[in-house]
Amino acid sequence: MSGPTGAQFEITYGHARAVITEIGASLRAYTVDGVDYVESYPDDTHPPMGSGAVLVPWPNRVRGGAWPFEGGTQHLEQTEPERGNAIHGLVRKLPWQVINHTGSLISLGIDVPAQQGWPVPLRVTISYALDADGLTVTHGVANVGDRPVPFGVGMHPYPRAGLSATDDCTLHLAASTHLPLSPVTMTPDGPPVPMAGADLDFTRPKALRGVELDDAFGGCEPGADGLVRHRLTGPDGGVELWADPDFRWVQVYTPGDFLGRGRAVAIEPMTCPPDALNSGVDLITIAPGEAWSARWGLLPR
Repeated sequence: MSGPTGAQFEITYGHARAVITEIGASLRAYTVDGVDYVESYPDDTHPPMGSGAVLVPWPNRVRGGAWPFEGGTQHLEQTEPERGNAIHGLVRKLPWQVINHTGSLISLGIDVPAQQGWPVPLRVTISYALDADGLTVTHGVANVGDRPVPFGVGMHPYPRAGLSATDDCTLHLAASTHLPLSPVTMTPDGPPVPMAGADLDFTRPKALRGVELDDAFGGCEPGADGLVRHRLTGPDGGVELWADPDFRWVQVYTPGDFLGRGRAVAIEPMTCPPDALNSGVDLITIAPGEAWSARWGLLPR
């Protein structure tokens, strides 16, 4: 073991390297030619600000920690008590088991039992693979219970545009809408609105200097190649976060005090928006014995 994130698992391909943690199966580091393409942190430190976390069986927040299921109400632990929410799923602080670990790939899994607030057991997996196309992350969810259940999946990486400072970067999102959030609960406070022409318009590259974000964006549409593509670009490099069409949402967060970095930017691919367990928007319902999978990845530019 090594610190609060447990064992550290390294994969490599050529001059690329990634480090994944046992606790949370989080992405702790991704470098190419020694240059960081995600924000990292020491292995004896708790992941700052959800860095690299896997968000299952829901991403983001559940208002009040309560959601409807089969005519009743499920009550999750309010893990964001200052806002009264359940946040970021059930697996980010638990140990995962290694399924397969080769030189350039690692797969991990965890069982999510039926428990307070979550009525149906799931088997959850994640794979990280390095190749000539960068880093690919594959999520899997299987229903091992006896009734259908809705869920969502997300991830919480902090991409870096190589050596570029965050304030010197531009951000371009594949999203077409912005979801208003309550400043009190950070859950939806109205329907999505068109992003084009608004103050927070990232339909074209927009400079991040002076822009403070903790915002959800939807309508993420794939291009001609079938993939959703978000881009962070700076004078000393760039990185693309691509995703399968399942990831129709993205949360963008720009903290000013990321450990060892200062200002950083999280670009969080999500299959559904905040509080989807209540709204039902873009939830995935999985039947007993069924399995789901989807991918996203990082490609230095």
